[in-house]
Amino acid sequence: MVAGTLSDEYVSPLPAARLWKASIKDVHNIVPKVMPHIISSVDICEGDGGVGTVKQFNFTEAVQEYRFVKDRTDVFDEEKFFLKYTVIEGERLGTRFNSLVYEVKFDEAANGGTVAKMKADYDTIGDATLSDDEVKQMKENLLSLFKAVEAFLLQNPDAYA
Repeated sequence: MVAGTLSDEYVSPLPAARLWKASIKDVHNIVPKVMPHIISSVDICEGDGGVGTVKQFNFTEAVQEYRFVKDRTDVFDEEKFFLKYTVIEGERLGTRFNSLVYEVKFDEAANGGTVAKMKADYDTIGDATLSDDEVKQMKENLLSLFKAVEAFLLQNPDAYA
């Protein structure tokens, strides 16, 4: 088992509250709209969106490695725009990873926008570390959702206002 962390940062011109509302609070509705080529649906399996909520993201045929990923919300702090969740099923859990825990934090930027910080803590199965390609892919996966939501919000200035 190899423990590791990867992180990335993304700067958006949108206010943190608006980005949070769309990409975190309403993720189950907006993601299938803004990423229909990758995510067919998001089901809330249990909970009300807060701590303990379990969501299942169902992927289209475009994702070959796995059909879905299920996660559990561990921390949901709307005042600090902080989310922490654990992957509990899918996404190479049990084949490549023993555990995957993600964190998302939105900080207000000086220009009124947002600095989105994303982090993933993981434990691999076996002694192999992640390849550069795997790290790059995980970072791209983390950022793609926020970029897609941002593009939608920029095109729809009244949405989630």
